[in-house]
Parts: sequence; structure tokens; C-alpha cells
Amino acid sequence: MKLPIERDLTRAEQEAIAAEGIDNWNAYLRRFPKTRDRDRDRAQVEWSGEGSVIRNIYGDEYIDCLGGYGIFSLGHRHPEVVRAVKDQLDRMPLHSQYLVNPITAEAGRRLAEVAPGGLKRTFFCNSGTEAVEGALKLARLYTKKRGFISTENSFHGKSMGSLSVTGRPVFREPFQPLLQDVSFVPYGDAAAIDKAMRKDTAAVILEPVQGEGGVIVPPDDYWPRVRETCTRNGVLLIADEVQTGLGRTGALFGVNHWNVVPDILCLAKALSGGVVPCGSFTTTDEIFASFHANPMWHSSTFGNNPLAATAAAKAIEITVRDRLSERSARLGAALLDRLRSLQRKHPWAIHEVRGKGLLIGIEMRDEALGATVTEVLYEKRVLVAYALNRPRVIRVEPPLNIPEELLDRLVESLDAALAGLNG
Repeated sequence: MKLPIERDLTRAEQEAIAAEGIDNWNAYLRRFPKTRDRDRDRAQVEWSGEGSVIRNIYGDEYIDCLGGYGIFSLGHRHPEVVRAVKDQLDRMPLHSQYLVNPITAEAGRRLAEVAPGGLKRTFFCNSGTEAVEGALKLARLYTKKRGFISTENSFHGKSMGSLSVTGRPVFREPFQPLLQDVSFVPYGDAAAIDKAMRKDTAAVILEPVQGEGGVIVPPDDYWPRVRETCTRNGVLLIADEVQTGLGRTGALFGVNHWNVVPDILCLAKALSGGVVPCGSFTTTDEIFASFHANPMWHSSTFGNNPLAATAAAKAIEITVRDRLSERSARLGAALLDRLRSLQRKHPWAIHEVRGKGLLIGIEMRDEALGATVTEVLYEKRVLVAYALNRPRVIRVEPPLNIPEELLDRLVESLDAALAGLNG
């Protein structure tokens, strides 16, 4: 496939690219059965994005209220991030692995400046699941213990270690045996964590808000009580902020809502600036020193690369400078109110609306209805998705800088979709 650059496509070119793209996707990538409507599939071939809008190959525009499951906190192709990454691409795309890379050092400094408490030492990697893997290894290394406590319906990734602490059996069971000594307790129940503590517990791993679990917001005393329990028992507290970090919940980090400092903080998604994949885990000097005996106990060929570090440094800068956390809190509160009004208007369809900042879940009465509403919104050119661990929940996760009029269109489209389904 030869792709034209810097000019509009003819209709014939659009059709050819769409057809070949769908055929190649089905032949070499798709893990699900082919759909029967090949012509309809062609409209799903994405081509460009800007801000809170993406376009398919034919130029049809969709409001992105899914945001790549939290990647596009700054929107698509934020011009400052793209410019910075292009400049670095011309200078040095990847690092030598031998000399000091000042770009990654700068990204680490910026992250340390905004991280909670004394968290300052960062290991950069490529994804959220890698961040969790590193955090689990570091917890065992520092505490010299084996066990972990996680929560039911949690999601921490799908590589072997992170999958071991992911609280949905349907994902774990085909790959058993995974890590042993992992306990799962109900999310939001601090007493259950206290009860699950053992002498060999190395760490507790939690999401500030369960995203894939259905956008579950814990009680306000939950994180402080868990922090106290971990401290009292000499157990590390790992905050999985892969989805909630960098402003998503209306605070720069989800744990900031409860003034809690974890021992290890995992990031990814928004850390990429929406341009280059990037993940990280950050901890204290004392805990990070566990790696000093042999720094090669944990390493990554592409971790610390200057392209990703450039995107991360710029993403942190823009998020803080533009006060996107505060904007997320303001827009999220207003959107929650409007969606709850729709719940009162369509009680047959919507069971509950909940969330923090611009991480919002709309729980439908059943899974089939959730899937139908998601499809109807797609037809109305609004992109949302269901929560992986609770499919009846429609997840709304738009860019933090989304124009307010696009949120108006989201609400109007959802209202019309529900009215049409009940007509």
C-alpha cells in the first residue's frame, strides 16, 4: 500500500486504502471472526486526528470521548508535543545505551517535581503493564517478601506478573500458574485489606479509581486507611495510576484526592502525550536503592528512550501549565450532573452514573443495552466504549482539553439514542 502524503485523497484512493486495510487487518491482525458487512468495516479505517476529533479514511469526523482509554488526555496530535518529538527525531531518535541521555533525565526531574511526597526516582519503560511489572519486582526486592494483595475486578495489565494481580479470573485462568501468594479482596473495603495481611505480604496494589472495573470510586476514607495499614505492617503501597494519572480524575494524581503518598507510583497512557508510548514507575531513594546491588536486575532496551522521554516531559509541562487537572474537575462535575439528569429522564436504561473528573461511567441496566447504546453513539459519530471488567458500564474518557460544545454533543447524542431505543 503506497500512502499519499500531504495532499487530499481521491475517492478512488480512499476506497482502495480502506479495502486493503480491512483485508490486511482480517488476514494478519484480527483475532475475532470477520464481520459480514465489509463495506461498513471500511468506515472504521481511521486516518487522522486533531484535538478531540478523529477522522476516518473518508473524512467523517468522530468526537473522541474514549481517548484511547486514557492515552489522549492532551487530545490527538497536540502541536507542542508533536513539534518537540519531531525535533528530537531529527537529533537522536534512540539512545546509545552507554552515554547519559539528558532528555530522559529532564523528564525524570519534571516527574519528581510533581509526584506526591518524596517520590523522585523513576524507571521509564514502554507501557502500563511494564510499569506494574517493575513495581512488583521492586516491592519483592525491597521487602524480601513474596505476597501481594490486590482487589476484585481490578485491572493492572496482561503480562504474566501484572496479570497475576489483575482481579478478573476470566483473564487469569487460561495462563495459570501465575505468581503465587496473591490475595484478592473487595475494592473499597479497607478492613478486608487489613484482614488479608500476612507476614510475607510485600505490597498492596490499588487503582485510585477502578477504570476497567466499571469506574468504581472508593469511599473517602479508603486510601488513608489502606495507607495506615500498609505502614503499620511494613508493606509497600503501589498506586496503579496508569489510567488515572496526570489529571484524569480532577487531580494531578488520583491519590492526591485523599492526600496519600504511595511507596511506588505507576504511570503510562497520558504520560505518552498522545504521541509516543511511555510508561514509568516512581519511588523513593531508599526503595530504589534496592536496585543498586545489580542495576541489571531490571532493565529495558527501549525504556528511557529520548523520543518517549521528550513526549513525557512535554506532557507533564502542558498538563501543569494549562491547569488541566482543574479543568478536568470542573468539566467532569458538570458532565456528571447532566448525565444524572439523563438518568432521571431515562430510568429504564441508566442504572447509575459515577466518576471523578473526566473518568466517568454510565452503568446501563444490562450488558446488551450497554453494547447497543455504544453502537448507536458510534452511528452518531461519538466514540465511547464499555468497561472491560463490567461491560454494562459505558466509559466516558475524553481529552482533558476537549471543547465544552463537544461534551454538549455527547449528552445530546446519548439523549437521542436512548429516546430512539425507547420509541
